[in-house]
Amino acid sequence: MTPFQYSRATSAAEAVQSAGLEAAKYLGGGTNLVDLMRETIERPAVLVDVTGLSANIDEREGGLLIGAAVRNTALAEHRVVRERYPVLARAILAGASAQIRNMATVGGNILQRTRCAYFYDDEGSRCNKRTPGQGCDALDGFNRMHAILGTSPACVATHPSDMCVALAALDATVHLEGRQGRRTLALTDLHRLPGDHPEIETVLEPGELITAVELPPLTMASTYRKVRDRASYAFALVSVAAALRVEDGAVKAVRLALGGVAHKPWRAWKAEAALKDGPVTAEAFRAAAEAELADAAPLRDNAFKIELAKRTMVSVLGELAGEAA
Repeated sequence: MTPFQYSRATSAAEAVQSAGLEAAKYLGGGTNLVDLMRETIERPAVLVDVTGLSANIDEREGGLLIGAAVRNTALAEHRVVRERYPVLARAILAGASAQIRNMATVGGNILQRTRCAYFYDDEGSRCNKRTPGQGCDALDGFNRMHAILGTSPACVATHPSDMCVALAALDATVHLEGRQGRRTLALTDLHRLPGDHPEIETVLEPGELITAVELPPLTMASTYRKVRDRASYAFALVSVAAALRVEDGAVKAVRLALGGVAHKPWRAWKAEAALKDGPVTAEAFRAAAEAELADAAPLRDNAFKIELAKRTMVSVLGELAGEAA
């Protein structure tokens, strides 16, 4: 066991102060971090327990302000989330098991690390995310679950969160507190693509803490679909979070994000641009999906994800178009 210091914060400012070392980690539900510590992949010198911070869900100007310590189950079951943001409720319920959702926090879910098998195989595999400069065994190894968009020669791992895919589609804003004070950041800008440094997964400053997530009002039909190998407790091969508004037979507003295909929750900006003000037809949906996947770079075992992502996008958009009609 690697020794570490433990403290429990009663405020965000106290948490940031306690995490003065770059080797410090914030502890929420521990559903990912504790596993990584057991595997000695994470070796924090200091653990700062932040489960005592805000677990409130407050309505704000037609949207929601969600405390980072809110449990995933509580968020999925919240009346306003179920009524106004079904895409988020469905995404959360598609993730992990009920027991894990009962423990996992919103802030921790956002910062969970990849489930790439090579990342976890500390004794037998090369992984640039775990040990920078070591190499990436997934490139020529078992890569059926790996990324097809935004990859680099250094890393092809995917971000595992379902919730984050929905948050990306919802234009969520992340509230942060750090040594330099408070700031907000679009969730789509929080996670980094791998580039040459896949070990640097976010743009957070050392010791910076997620304190809340804010959702703007949503006035569109929305849903989340996850394609996986089995119906329970499996990570996405491909997932789609979507929101759509149709007026006079045309797409007036649309938001799309993909999961299971990239190092970060993938906002489908190209598909959205192709759909805007266009016809509500399967052909238009397919053309938008083609535009989004045009730059996909498949590996030996995951080329099927390209067509799977396209078909899932078309199907989800067709479902929402039927609801909006």
